[in-house]
Amino acid sequence: MPRTYLKKASLTSTSDAAEVHETVRGILADIEAGGEAKALEYAAKFDAYDGNLILTPDDIEAAAAQVPDKLKADIRFAHDNVRRFAETQKATVPDVQTEIVPGVIAGQKAIPVHAAGCYVPAGRYCHIASAIMTVTTAKVAGCQHIAACSPPRPGQGVAPAIAYAAHVCGADTIVAMGGVQAVAAMTYGLFGLPKANILVGPGNQFVAEAKRILFGRVGIDIVAGPTDSLILADATADAHVVATDLVSQAEHGYNSPVWLVTDHRPLAEDVLARVPALIDDLPELNRENAAAAWRDYAEVIVCSDREEMAACSDEYAPEHLTVQADDLDWWLGRLTCYGSLFLGEETTVSYGDKATGTNHVLPTSGAASYTGGLSVHKYMKIVTWQRATREGSRPIAEATARISRLEGMEAHARAADVRLAKYFPGENFDLSADG
Repeated sequence: MPRTYLKKASLTSTSDAAEVHETVRGILADIEAGGEAKALEYAAKFDAYDGNLILTPDDIEAAAAQVPDKLKADIRFAHDNVRRFAETQKATVPDVQTEIVPGVIAGQKAIPVHAAGCYVPAGRYCHIASAIMTVTTAKVAGCQHIAACSPPRPGQGVAPAIAYAAHVCGADTIVAMGGVQAVAAMTYGLFGLPKANILVGPGNQFVAEAKRILFGRVGIDIVAGPTDSLILADATADAHVVATDLVSQAEHGYNSPVWLVTDHRPLAEDVLARVPALIDDLPELNRENAAAAWRDYAEVIVCSDREEMAACSDEYAPEHLTVQADDLDWWLGRLTCYGSLFLGEETTVSYGDKATGTNHVLPTSGAASYTGGLSVHKYMKIVTWQRATREGSRPIAEATARISRLEGMEAHARAADVRLAKYFPGENFDLSADG
């Protein structure tokens, strides 16, 4: 049967892209031309903060003193999990070499970038976990300098728990600055920071657009849109748990899509009935975000069977994908498009967002169809090298000369010719394009 939408989104998760682009482009141009003074001007306007821009050791110590011991322990726990997973990821890309043909050796090296710029949001919510996710992976990768920028709060500065987390995870510099001006400071190397080779971390639409504009000049993790989540659930799922998980992701923001895909209509109807009360029970800010996201962006889809459910999920390519259904191994083998996968009721997106160890900086808006999220590999350049003996280079040179001439690239061919003439004097080689 065709898919049935018991709830259909009335809006899509897109912003006024043209207006945002022009605003961000102007700010970036102003700061590039005006340097630190202009960055401070924007910081005064948007951050409304006049304390230390670069946190001193005393500032970090004072921040740590404000963090409860239990929260410190939780931060260290999450950091250890993220670190261990990142170390495991790094081990999957060892330096390798192989003898392509006798006498010709080719190899691969993974080299960390020098400077990483980590953006840690702190506007609507205090994203402690983003400091853990971005700084820890950069540290494991081996970046020589890690900057963490986070929007300061008037009269307070960087949120104490964010400052503590960034420090524990290995940030070399913590900067009390947010928004486009922070992205610019890291990119242009202002305030004593080395110019960033890569910018990572989530942020609002202005931060995301700044990263988009600067991509190419610096590397970025992903261009992130509003966070999105999809749940695949069958008749075995607990409707209360499913509804709670949907609401937990809708609270991210007014335009954060959440989707339920099921082959069991009674479950879908039960979830639809439960969500409003769960939203109403939230604190005011969370309630406003979740209510708007559920009203305008959420969808509930009934499919004929699990294969159609899987196909639907792959089309959406969600950032977060949860399976609360029978035969989890089947789903693990079948599903192909997601940022991070959560198998079974015993795990949830919230776990991955905060403490499991996998990264929560993930592709949104369907980008999971072609890329994964932030990992230790994002901070590393996978480069190649080669060397050869003179005898080993002989067949390579002959093939190179002939292919180059067929392409019309005579200078390339002569780079091979000169070596053959030097290494094998007196020998005749047929190096014409039609040879």
